[in-house]
Amino acid sequence: MLQLRLIVPPDLRAQVLERLDARVGVAHLAVLPGGAVRPAGDLVLCDVAREAADELLGELRGLGLAERGSISVDQVGLTLSRAADRAEREAPGEGVDALVWEEVAEVVQEESTLSWVFLALLTVATMLAACGAVLDSAVLIVGAMAVGPEFGPLAGLCVAVVQRRARPALRSLLALAVGFAVAMVLTVGFSLLMDALGLFSDAKFAAQRPNTSFIWQPDAMSFVVAFLAGIAGLLSLTSAKASALVGVAISVTTVPAAANAAVAVAYGEYAQGWGSAVQLALNLSGIVLAGVLTLLVQHSAWRLARRGPRPR
Repeated sequence: MLQLRLIVPPDLRAQVLERLDARVGVAHLAVLPGGAVRPAGDLVLCDVAREAADELLGELRGLGLAERGSISVDQVGLTLSRAADRAEREAPGEGVDALVWEEVAEVVQEESTLSWVFLALLTVATMLAACGAVLDSAVLIVGAMAVGPEFGPLAGLCVAVVQRRARPALRSLLALAVGFAVAMVLTVGFSLLMDALGLFSDAKFAAQRPNTSFIWQPDAMSFVVAFLAGIAGLLSLTSAKASALVGVAISVTTVPAAANAAVAVAYGEYAQGWGSAVQLALNLSGIVLAGVLTLLVQHSAWRLARRGPRPR
C-alpha cells in the first residue's frame, strides 16, 4: 500500500474527494478541514493500493493539485486492515507489477543529476578500476563496478525517452558525458602519478592480464550481458526492488572500460584504449536499449492488466 498526503485548496475539495471515493483501491480516507497552512487548504490522507496509484495520481495532477496544493506519496510498511485488504483485492493487477510513473521519475531524477557526489563516486570508481586493470585484479574490478553510480543517469535517460521528455533526457546525458569525461581525465593523471611512485608501470599494463583482459576485448557477449543487466536494472527500479541493483552494477563493465581507456591513454597503448572505448559504447548502448524496451513492455502489459476483469 501507498499513503497519499494531499493539501487540497477549498475549491478543489469536492472534486478531489469525489475522485478518491470513486477510485477502486483507495482505503482509509481522512479529511482534516483547514489542516494545512502553507499552502492553505484541507489536509487529506488516504491509503491506496499500488496497483491503483498511477491512474489516481494522474487524475489528481489533472485537477491541478500539484500546482495549487501538494501531493506526497509514502510507502506503507505494514497495514493491518480489512479495508486495505479489500482495496488491494479489488484493484486490478498485482502490486509488484504496478508501474507508478511518478515514483519512477522521482527516483531517477536525483540519481541522474550531475553533482559533486556523483562526480566523486564515478572518479573514485574509475581510479579503483584502473588499479584493478594494472594489477589484473578481478576483485578490484568488481569493487569498482559496485561503487560506480552511472546506472542512475542511464535509467533516467530510459525513462525520459519513453516519456518523451527532452529536459530529463538532456540532464541524464549531461551527467554521463561530463561524469565520464572528468573521471577519465583525472584517472589519466592518477595513472601517471602512480607510475611516478613506482606503483604502476607500462610493463604491467601491457603484459598478459587473463583476469581482466575482457575489459578491452569486447565481443557479442558484452552487448548481451549489458542488455540483460539493463532489463534487470529497470525492473528493480519500477518494482522498488533496489537490492537487485547491486547485481546489475557488477554485471556491466562501463567503469572498468573507462578506466582501462584512461590508463591506455596515459601509456600510449592506443589499441587497448580503442578496445576499451568500444566496450564502453557497447555497455552503454545495451543498457539504454534494454531499459527503453523494458519500460515500453511494462507499460503495455500494465495497461492490459488494468483493463482486465476485477475480482469480486
